[in-house]
Amino acid sequence: MDEKQILQRISALVGEEHSLREKRRSGGIGDAQEHDRLTHLEETLDQCWDLLRRRRALEEAGMDPDEARVAPVSQVEKYLQ
Repeated sequence: MDEKQILQRISALVGEEHSLREKRRSGGIGDAQEHDRLTHLEETLDQCWDLLRRRRALEEAGMDPDEARVAPVSQVEKYLQ
């Protein structure tokens, strides 16, 4: 995935997150459904942002950004903010 594709994916995930929250406010889905899907969205967003940072770091170091790989959720969720 190139940088443009990653940014498009992030945008789509954020849009889905907003839509999901709106559905919950209007009573279209329950708390459990929202929580499960939001957890998945947050994890996927974290992976996308991490991949974007990895690609940019490789590029800045004069290396091939296409060598960056998606880190597992277990790894990106343990990063300190």
